[in-house]
Amino acid sequence: MLQQFLHDFGYFALFLGTFFEGETILVLAGFLAFRGYMDINLVVVVAFFGSYAGDQLWYFLGRKHGRKLLARKPRWQMMGDRALEHIRKHPDIWVLSFRFVYGLRTVMPVAIGLSGYPPGRYLLLNGIGAAIWATALAAAAYHFGAVLEGMLGSIKKYELWVLGALLILGVGLWLRRRFKNARLAKQVYADEQAAKAALLNQAEVAKPADPKTPAE
Repeated sequence: MLQQFLHDFGYFALFLGTFFEGETILVLAGFLAFRGYMDINLVVVVAFFGSYAGDQLWYFLGRKHGRKLLARKPRWQMMGDRALEHIRKHPDIWVLSFRFVYGLRTVMPVAIGLSGYPPGRYLLLNGIGAAIWATALAAAAYHFGAVLEGMLGSIKKYELWVLGALLILGVGLWLRRRFKNARLAKQVYADEQAAKAALLNQAEVAKPADPKTPAE
């Protein structure tokens, strides 16, 4: 049943997952390739194209609507401002390596586009970075399966537990980031309200008093 499902939908799910932000799904696919449910070469190729296409899209959106996109979420705004500082210092290094920094898969290509990084150069280095990322993560997950089998013997009876643990870990990291974003949004909103209140108080204090009517 699992093999049939992965045969029908596995590579499509891998493409979609890596198109958006797919560390977890790529690790799962690498482990499944070790177990023989998927082909490791196809896993790398599909993950490469998914990651490459997704980050090209975010880059071009960043060139056209960068500030507007980053302003949608307080955490994106904060991370985007920091990312721009790093990009201006070491642009090529960040284009090659941002996929390996958890949580930057969306923000960094937007910031790179916003920074004015040349499209042709990004097209090339983004492809190199995507190839390194897809190969490294898939290979690491594949060899993780081999190490696990060396420790436990046949892992067929444990494979669902391993897949479940990897999935729970991925969902846990995603939820942690969501809660962090929500907390940051509340803090930013509270700071904005406090700043508005302070400005209103200053305006009230600075307002000239009404001249008194002279007594008759």
